Amino acid sequence: MIRVAVQAAAIDVGAELDLHDAGGHGASASFIGRVRGDGGLVELFLEHHPVMTEAGLGDLAHAASDRWKLAALTLIHRVGAMAPADTIVLVLASSPHRSEALAACEFLIDRLKTDVMLWKRETFGDGRVAWVEARAGDEVRAERWDQIPASSRT
Repeated sequence: MIRVAVQAAAIDVGAELDLHDAGGHGASASFIGRVRGDGGLVELFLEHHPVMTEAGLGDLAHAASDRWKLAALTLIHRVGAMAPADTIVLVLASSPHRSEALAACEFLIDRLKTDVMLWKRETFGDGRVAWVEARAGDEVRAERWDQIPASSRT
């Protein structure tokens, strides 16, 4: 079962975990990304293209499912205005064995930053507003998945 969502509402991590894990899978891995409050950040706003963002998340989820034997996959990303400590992204990957769940979870986070159309705008307490630029490290982490041979993926 693959579930993908783009939403402005807060992510209820506990409820999502309960729903995801209802199947009694052998192993589940998770990633919870939260808004950092570095440098006096008071708001992170994620702009997106509704159709393209959801399609991009869906494509990534299906790529992970094609690559690893997953029993369930949940990928939820928030958009709109968020405050420090708010959950911005949730990835839950389950499989019969931990290695597949862990690899799928890491793959999704690494590729999400480069493959999905999302734009981040930061607002700080002193009034500064800035768009977040892509980091070279994100591209390197994403590209490494193209280098990993199929036999090393699980």
